[in-house]
Amino acid sequence: MGGFLISNFSKDQKTPLDSIPIKADDTSHIQIKNREVCLEECENKPCTYYCPTRVFSWRGEENRIEIDYTRCVECLACPHGCPHNNIAWSFPQGGYGVNYQN
Repeated sequence: MGGFLISNFSKDQKTPLDSIPIKADDTSHIQIKNREVCLEECENKPCTYYCPTRVFSWRGEENRIEIDYTRCVECLACPHGCPHNNIAWSFPQGGYGVNYQN
């Protein structure tokens, strides 16, 4: 059966994001409210797997969460899926973000 499998999705490979026009601002519209929560209270780091475009990644060697906001498709999964309510999300500034109308 053909199709896109999330297990095959890697930031280093061509992805569905290649067909979505995103104009990234210089400033992130996604923030972690308290990085200590990610380190000390969040065992499974669910944001690293429920985000459909893999905006979040855990850097174990550095003990920190990394945000690549330029990959965001504005689905709002991140603030609603965080079990610690530790992600602040807002729409990008006017003129930035996803352009779904081509």
